[in-house]
Amino acid sequence: MKINNNNNDIILLAHGDGGKKSADLINDFILKHLKNNILEKLEDSAVLNLKDFNGKKIAFTTDSFVVKRLFFPGGDIGKLSVCGTINDLITSGCMPIALSLSFIIEEGFSLYDLEKIILSIKETVNSSTCKIGVVTGDTKIVEKGYADGMYINTSGIGIINQEVNISPPNIEENDDIIINGSIAEHGIAILSTRKEFNFKTNIKSDCACLDKLVIEMLNVSKNIHALRDATRGGLARVLIELAELSNFDFEIYEDTIPIKNEVRGICDFLGLDPLYIANEGKIVAFVKNSDTEIVLNAMRKNPSGKDAKVIGKVKKRKNTRERTIPKVSLITKLGTHRVLSLFYSEQLPRIC
Repeated sequence: MKINNNNNDIILLAHGDGGKKSADLINDFILKHLKNNILEKLEDSAVLNLKDFNGKKIAFTTDSFVVKRLFFPGGDIGKLSVCGTINDLITSGCMPIALSLSFIIEEGFSLYDLEKIILSIKETVNSSTCKIGVVTGDTKIVEKGYADGMYINTSGIGIINQEVNISPPNIEENDDIIINGSIAEHGIAILSTRKEFNFKTNIKSDCACLDKLVIEMLNVSKNIHALRDATRGGLARVLIELAELSNFDFEIYEDTIPIKNEVRGICDFLGLDPLYIANEGKIVAFVKNSDTEIVLNAMRKNPSGKDAKVIGKVKKRKNTRERTIPKVSLITKLGTHRVLSLFYSEQLPRIC
């Protein structure tokens, strides 16, 4: 869809005062592209009839997005907000049904760029399995210099079949640990757009909704014990967190973790560890080893899982008297063991 780029069309404080300008913003941009029979009511609360979902379990999540910059190779803040929320939902094994969407927009922001972001949201929602789409939201305008252009908050709900029970405490000894593809691309793509880093790269963000991938995994196996998307803090943070929640040790194999050569080269040059760099289209699955091959085969038939690999194993904890928390051991290509630990702060801030 072609949108009109008039440099004089910008966000004003009046767009947030609840008057005519606010109504124009909602009608001419948000409802124009995202309207459905629930959102168009513009009620303070969206009412969903749970009878339509046969009394299934409900999943609910919320997230905020403050990425710097708003447009990056492979995506933008709009696509990121939808993918991030849907991916948080599907880690519970649910089917996404509805999203909320709230904008915090800086005075002076281009209405052309706003419409590009809303169209990106529309395209991402329409390509996902989210049953209804955006059903409620809010818009606030702040003074110039207070929001880096735009922040977005999204929430989402989904439905879960009663027999599905995916949660870190369900992780079992000897589970295989699977990832659906190469890591650290989102963080490197964001980094390449920042003024302080003057380098060019072909790396694009892996930003993607993984709901269809997870549905295909669940269709072939009832023995997927846990799922988690590896966003802030990267693969390492997810593994450390799930080791503690499950009370098992994990062994991770460095030589099987998929990392593109260009990503590895940039990380080596900048002194960054790709294990700790954010992803926006990667999910870690803990699968009973008897089902590993059928799950891998299903994943590899989906574009988001074509490079899926087993990267580790769940192990029974040893020496529990000597240490209070489980550990994640990376078995390096040289055969040595490196215990992964959390960094004090993010290597790359403002990446989602």
